[in-house]
Amino acid sequence: MSASTSIPARTRSARSRFRWRVVDIVVASVIAVACAVVFLVWNVGYEVPSAVLTPLLPGLQGLLAGPWLLAGVLGGLVIRKPGAALYTELVAAIISALVGNQWGPLTIVSGLAQGLGAELILLVFVYGVWRLPVAVLAGAGAGLACGINDRILWYPGVDTLFTTVYVVSTTVSGAIVAGVGGWCLMRGLASTGALSRFAAGRDVSRRV
Repeated sequence: MSASTSIPARTRSARSRFRWRVVDIVVASVIAVACAVVFLVWNVGYEVPSAVLTPLLPGLQGLLAGPWLLAGVLGGLVIRKPGAALYTELVAAIISALVGNQWGPLTIVSGLAQGLGAELILLVFVYGVWRLPVAVLAGAGAGLACGINDRILWYPGVDTLFTTVYVVSTTVSGAIVAGVGGWCLMRGLASTGALSRFAAGRDVSRRV
């Protein structure tokens, strides 16, 4: 009898773990808005380093993609629910597009691709592993998706060398800036007690 009732209990527990709460939506939205501000600053700030990197090796400017990939990784690490990485990256991209930037509505397409790149990595781990290597992989997934999407939308007709350098560069940037950076930001927020209602905050508290 106890064995038969434990299965539905485990099912309910899994559903509860994956179900979004109101606080999840609110915090994910706050993360998206904060990252959108980062996007807006970097939309202008990237131009100088891009002008330096591009002549060195065409495609190397992909190393500057990381700040645009942060929202999805950070949102996924904090909320730890299906769709969180996609939601935060996409909302941040929508805000960036609405406020205004040089890429217009296609910014939303980029946000969708980048969010999916991070989301798919978290899905592979069944939203159950939240260590640094997974954060790095999620950042790399967002970077890979960014590189492929940019190649299609913004660099049609470029040669194989440019494509390879650009996609590798965005992937590395995503892994380091969004992956490691997102992990450090999550732990920093958790250490302040701001994430006490989230598993991310409780995990850091236990380790401390």
